[in-house]
Amino acid sequence: MTDAEFEQLVIAGIEALPVEFQKRLANVAVVIEDEPDAQVRAEFGAELFGFYEGVPVPERGSEYSALPDRIIIYKNTVLAHYSDPTDIKECVENTVWHEVAHHFGYDEPWVAREEVRRGKIK
Repeated sequence: MTDAEFEQLVIAGIEALPVEFQKRLANVAVVIEDEPDAQVRAEFGAELFGFYEGVPVPERGSEYSALPDRIIIYKNTVLAHYSDPTDIKECVENTVWHEVAHHFGYDEPWVAREEVRRGKIK
């Protein structure tokens, strides 16, 4: 899969979010990297599909001013786990959803429960 094709899947993942969340995505950049860097791998493992880096919206004060948060989608990790185009698309879409949930302040236990409820765990 080319970088451009993968980027289109990430864009589709953002567009699949409920509109009210799309409208509230401010001061956050969604980027694609091949794989987690050494620091992220050491802390969270190498099998991450995505990572949220920043200050969750509920923790920001009224004077909040910082560089954009980042939602990182790891292309090589996704492609190492999935080869079917439909599975890749679903993984990317759910990974975008997962990391956006963290951006809005939801912790890992809540996100995991919600993924099970939504039927998004493979």
